[in-house]
Amino acid sequence: MSNAYFEDGARRAMGLGNRGPIRFNKDGSIHNDILDAYWRNSFYVLEGVVSRQELQELRDQFQHVLERAPSHAGSQLDAQGRSAVNTGFERATFQFAKPLSDPMGGTGATGGRYPVKMAELVPPPEAPAEVVLQISGNLQMMDSCLRLYGHPHLLQIAEAVNGPDFTPFTDAIWVKEAGLGAAVSWHQDGTTLWDHPDLDRGTHGFNFMAQLYRTTPGNALWIVPGSHDEGRIDIKALIENNDGSDYLPSAVPLLCEAGDVAVCSRQMLHGSFPNASPDRRVTFVFGFHRRSSVLGVEGWDFRSRTHVEYDEERIHQRSRIISLAIDARQQHFPDEPRYIYQPLAGEEDANRWSESTRESLLKDYNQRDLGI
Repeated sequence: MSNAYFEDGARRAMGLGNRGPIRFNKDGSIHNDILDAYWRNSFYVLEGVVSRQELQELRDQFQHVLERAPSHAGSQLDAQGRSAVNTGFERATFQFAKPLSDPMGGTGATGGRYPVKMAELVPPPEAPAEVVLQISGNLQMMDSCLRLYGHPHLLQIAEAVNGPDFTPFTDAIWVKEAGLGAAVSWHQDGTTLWDHPDLDRGTHGFNFMAQLYRTTPGNALWIVPGSHDEGRIDIKALIENNDGSDYLPSAVPLLCEAGDVAVCSRQMLHGSFPNASPDRRVTFVFGFHRRSSVLGVEGWDFRSRTHVEYDEERIHQRSRIISLAIDARQQHFPDEPRYIYQPLAGEEDANRWSESTRESLLKDYNQRDLGI
């Protein structure tokens, strides 16, 4: 990998003016400077959001999930011969990849949104045949993820970006193990509404990216700032015009400290290189949409594996997880302010966090994800 490219990207990333702690206007709303910088750059790094206690809980529970992961793709057992942690869930999946490869680039994965393959590297001789790249369904396997999902200040950000009637998207943990992590080819996340007559810079929503460890140019997500405002980008042509190189000259790394949470447009051009660095990256990603972007829109149904129209009932049922997460967080951090999620205001009693609602409401929640 090119040290000069990484160093130049890091320098430019730190000069964008799009990072800092969460700040508020006098009326308690999210500070205008944060929103302006987000819309200008495609992303914003919220520094120090996750406390030391909460960060340790996330790390400990992630390590437990990793230890109880399927031993390999398709296995129902972990490395010790026990039932894997995702046993019993309809969709709590572990995506594996060959070390230092790009498993999705140049394939038809997720609607063909990964049209080019990143340069792959030769793994070391002692490397395993495959490593975990992505884990889905985390809210039902890690209570710490559910609690972070209900963070009052992050939900204020979601409201400021998508409106008070915002809706969920989906969530996952991306894993880039030191010296082994696979690449994720250059892509834009949205797949459904690029040709919609009302397409704008926020149509496909955004993701929060909470970092469990410090990110570096070698293991970070790379972003082309401002690209969320360009519509659908011809990625193949972009690479061809860059002499075939996947080192896009305008891209910058998403540099964060452990506990930082980045707000990232789903429409921005982004990707990651194979992680040949000595630093591990673990990122909890969870996203939100505008209600107008999903209501009445045909999207992917994870249970039937077909496209369906997202109606009020589906949106309501999936949105109950926001209320559940808010209550789970309140029980764990009782001194924090409680966010009021307007679409379900007055329904809090039906969405209290308990062992009963873990089974009746949270289990298999992600079968109702709203994917556009």
